[in-house]
Amino acid sequence: MPQARLLPAYLVQRYHGWKATTYQDNKSWYRRLAASGQHPRAMVISCCDSRVHVTSIFGADEGEFFIHRNVANLVPPYTPDGQTHGTSAAVEYAVTSLGVAHIVVLGHSNCGGVKGCLDMCSGEAPELLETSSFVGRWMDILRPGYERVKDVDAAFRARALEKQSVLVSIDNLMTFPFVAKAVEEESLTLHGLWTDVGEGGLEQFDPVRGEFLPV
Repeated sequence: MPQARLLPAYLVQRYHGWKATTYQDNKSWYRRLAASGQHPRAMVISCCDSRVHVTSIFGADEGEFFIHRNVANLVPPYTPDGQTHGTSAAVEYAVTSLGVAHIVVLGHSNCGGVKGCLDMCSGEAPELLETSSFVGRWMDILRPGYERVKDVDAAFRARALEKQSVLVSIDNLMTFPFVAKAVEEESLTLHGLWTDVGEGGLEQFDPVRGEFLPV
């Protein structure tokens, strides 16, 4: 594999700093985690945006969350077509093997993937319409959400679509038979959250009021 290279020096230094401090101070805990396997109570599906730090938001330790990240925190509909589906595989593993009690879908402000969907659906990003665009075909998942907010004032449309990315994903989660069954049996609950990166705010979807409210 001649294309692979050694880590840049700053990452090596950070690793050695972690190994000498955090790991050294908690060595028995890490070894227990390694020996006993993982038993997370919740799965978190979040955006792969580098500004969204799930474990920091909730003050979580290693082993607490089963985390899956992708562009715009999307879950596709249940499609058992024999193709490669990373997000669907993660959901299946979390529910059927790990037995998580909660699935949290976490959206966020200023999401680049959501903006791409907005631009694509409004005709401002024709390159995303190309069949060769991985981002474009992934953001097709969010088209139903765009249809719901396309008439919202332009100043608020992006934020509305960011929240739709959460709701579309929750709707799609319920198309998975094993998710629907677990929800019906009350062994699994689904939660929709949206965080404001700049302000540190967190909102959750209230199904009774049909809107996102501050936590």
